[in-house]
Amino acid sequence: MNKSMRMLLVSILAMSMFLVGCSGKTNTATEGENGSASEGGSKKDTLVFARGGDSTSLDPITTTEGETFKVTENIFETLLEYGEQDTTIHPGLAEEWNVSPDNLTYTFKLREGVKFHDGTDFNADAVVYNFERWMNGDADKFPYYTMFGGFKGEEGHVIKEVKAVDEHTVEFVLNRPQAPFLKNLAMSPFGIASPEAVEEQGDNFRSNPVGTGPFKFVEWKQNDRIVLEKNQEYWQDGLPKLNKIIFRVIPENTARLNALSNGEIDLMDGLNNSDEASVTGNSSLQVIERPSMNVGYIGFTVNRKPFDNKLVRQALSHAIDKKSIIDSFYGGKADAAINPMPPSIEGYNESIEDYPYDLEKAKELLAEAGYEDGFEMDLWAMPVARPYMPEGMKVAEVIQESFSKIGVKANIQSVDWATYLEKAAKGDFDAYMLGWTGDNGDPDNFLYTLLDKDSIGSNNYSYYSSDELHDILIEAQTESDQTKRNELYKKAQEIIKEDAPWVPLVHSTPLLAATKDLQGYKPHPTGSEALTHVEFK
Repeated sequence: MNKSMRMLLVSILAMSMFLVGCSGKTNTATEGENGSASEGGSKKDTLVFARGGDSTSLDPITTTEGETFKVTENIFETLLEYGEQDTTIHPGLAEEWNVSPDNLTYTFKLREGVKFHDGTDFNADAVVYNFERWMNGDADKFPYYTMFGGFKGEEGHVIKEVKAVDEHTVEFVLNRPQAPFLKNLAMSPFGIASPEAVEEQGDNFRSNPVGTGPFKFVEWKQNDRIVLEKNQEYWQDGLPKLNKIIFRVIPENTARLNALSNGEIDLMDGLNNSDEASVTGNSSLQVIERPSMNVGYIGFTVNRKPFDNKLVRQALSHAIDKKSIIDSFYGGKADAAINPMPPSIEGYNESIEDYPYDLEKAKELLAEAGYEDGFEMDLWAMPVARPYMPEGMKVAEVIQESFSKIGVKANIQSVDWATYLEKAAKGDFDAYMLGWTGDNGDPDNFLYTLLDKDSIGSNNYSYYSSDELHDILIEAQTESDQTKRNELYKKAQEIIKEDAPWVPLVHSTPLLAATKDLQGYKPHPTGSEALTHVEFK
């Protein structure tokens, strides 16, 4: 009997040790920053996405820069959404919509049962509140609202009224037809915010965002990281697939690639074209191409001398060797830009010829403008890598050398990204390097948004103003026949080419890199996308 008891105790002890061992293997798995678990642990569910610059705000309507939208696309949602990798229109927070025969009344049926992250209800009143907030502001507060022709009370304002028909129906009445109206509504800046949170936070809403999106805001450590967590009450069942997203700031492209190679991050944008081969040669990594819908350019502030003279602007246009820049810094993943909008956009004018690289012609034009001996200027270079300009400082140095050959001394200047954008918007630069990734796939979003007089101080940093161009662009907005719209935009590009407020440089195919186990990530041509379907193998 004693022997049997001893054998039973030994068996119980052995079984206990086995269970403890199994339990320890499951429960002691530790997660690092990138959410990877030790062997036998749970599936990796945290994404670390590294980018070159920090967001300037987390209230998307208050800025025009893409680093904001990369984050806010995951926090806020719009009434309509774009296709997975194009700018076709699909239901968003609005399930369906109707347009009146005169194109002046749009009625939207909203999704029911959707809540903001603070637990308050998304409804028609919330939509009205957001648009009333925006239209009663100005270009300093809400620069992107100029997509609707200005603000309440201004002559060009497109929206006459936004009203709640019932709890889940909202109606927009327009002063005049606007062909890209639906596409505008799907743009990142027009994410619907919680009215209660906006009222409670005031100006602090920029750093405490509350939307209806797949992820909720957790924290923002300036110039370091922004942390989002899964919205457990999200209206789409089973989504998002990740538990957490960490947006890290690593300014240098090469440093970001090192962090990826070392397993510190999972996804990075701004991959240098020169580094593409090293990524494809690494079995643990993958290269991802973003569909191209952008332009990188040099802008001249045309109300500053000598850039108020179009002959000077034309001369400098002749003094830039775009092919050399593309060969040196884009690895064949870019095309020389001729117009301010890319060829992929409907209405592109293919008959326009570029200013050829011709130093003698540049000198002739300078002499004609009264600057035979040249002049001195500041050329401002972006401090961060952008999809259309991955190595801005190096490109600036090439342009500096080219200008020196025609007697123009260009002093390269730079400053932190937020200040750069602020100073550019105020017209403080002689000439500056910038670019644009299209928001909605419509020519209006390039030509009107960037170069119309209505957009001066919001997106028109060149302070370029042409009444002839303005009349054409407003007519194109109002015209419902796309063929007629295209002809108007082609005429607009001819005017811009002659006046040369910019030197369009490149249309690039931006490169990203990621770990091999990342799946479900599909970069959008607009430059930002919700990470709702992203997960790890």
